[in-house]
Amino acid sequence: MSSLRLLVVGVGSIGERHVRCFSQTGRVTISICDVDESLVRDVAERYAIRDAFPSLEEALSKEFDAAVVCTPAHLHVEMATRLAERGVHTLIEKPLSTSLDGVEALERWSAEGTVLSVAYVYRCHPALSAMREAVASGRFGSPLQLVVQSGQHFPTYRPAFRETYYHDRATGGGAIQDALTHLVNAGEWIAGPVTRAAADAARLKLEGVNVEDTVHVFARHGAVLASYTLNQHQAPNETTITVICESGTCRFEYASGRWMSMGEPDTGWLIELEQVPERDELFVRQAQQFLDVLDGRAKPLCSIGEGAQTLRATLAILNSVDDGSGYVPVERPHLSNRDDDDERR
Repeated sequence: MSSLRLLVVGVGSIGERHVRCFSQTGRVTISICDVDESLVRDVAERYAIRDAFPSLEEALSKEFDAAVVCTPAHLHVEMATRLAERGVHTLIEKPLSTSLDGVEALERWSAEGTVLSVAYVYRCHPALSAMREAVASGRFGSPLQLVVQSGQHFPTYRPAFRETYYHDRATGGGAIQDALTHLVNAGEWIAGPVTRAAADAARLKLEGVNVEDTVHVFARHGAVLASYTLNQHQAPNETTITVICESGTCRFEYASGRWMSMGEPDTGWLIELEQVPERDELFVRQAQQFLDVLDGRAKPLCSIGEGAQTLRATLAILNSVDDGSGYVPVERPHLSNRDDDDERR
C-alpha cells in the first residue's frame, strides 16, 4: 500500500514531535511547512524530508491526504478550514482554538466526511484508557465525583516558554489553555461534558510572563461534581485523576503509568494496570490511531465535536477567572450540532 501524503503545519517543539512520531509508523510520506525558514530547513535536514515550505499557502500548491496542525492555537481553525476545503483530513493540536469563531463550520466539514480530530494525547495512555473503560462498564457504579490534581516545574520541562505562544493568552498561552485543557478533556472523556464551572487563577511563580501559572476549578459534569487543581512551578511532575463512584474508587497516576481501584474501605489499592510509556509512545499511538481512522478501521479518539466541547468548557473557566462571578454555564452547541451532541451523551 502506498504511503499517505502527510503535511505537518508548524514544526516547533510539538510539530517536530509529530514529524518524528508519524515517521515511526512507516505509513506516511511527510512534508512540512513553517514561517521560520531556518527552523523548517533544520527539521527537513534532521528527518530527511524532501518537501519543506515556508508557508501553508505554498505547501497547498501540492496535494495531501492528511495534515497535522501544530501552530499556535489562535491559528488552528483558520488553517484546518483551509485544509478541509481541499478534502485534507486533519489532526489539530490542542486546544482546538482560543475562541469559537469558525468552529461550527469545521463541525459541518466533519459531518460531510472530512476527518477532523483534536490531539488530546492523554486519550492514548493505556492506563487511563483502561480505567475509563472500567468506569464506563458500570463495574464501580455511577461516577459521583472527579478529583484531578496536576503539577510540574515548567521551566525545567519547557525552558523556552517565555519565547513561545505560552506568554500570551491570545495565542493559547497560560496554564488553563496550555495544560488544564488536557485534564478537562480527560475528565469529559470519563464523566461527560462540563456543564458549568467556577475558577480562580493567578501567576504565582513563573517570571517573565503575565499569564496564570496556577488554577483551581470547581466544575459540574452534569450530576458529577469535579475539582481540578494545577500549577506549573512545583518540583514533583505528577498528575492524578481520581473517580469516586457509587461502589468503588478508581485512580490514574500519570507518573507511574498505572491505574488502581479500591472497592471496600481500608482494603488497599489494587493495581489494575501499570505501564510507563516511553517518551514518544503516546504520540506514536496517536499517529497510528489517526491513520487507522483514515483507513476506516477506527473512530477519532477525540472528535471535532468533543474538542469543541472542551473549548467551550475552557472558555467558561477563563470567563469565571476574569469576572470573578463564580459559576459560569458552558455554552451549548447550536441546534445544527444537537444530533452529534446527543450521540456523545
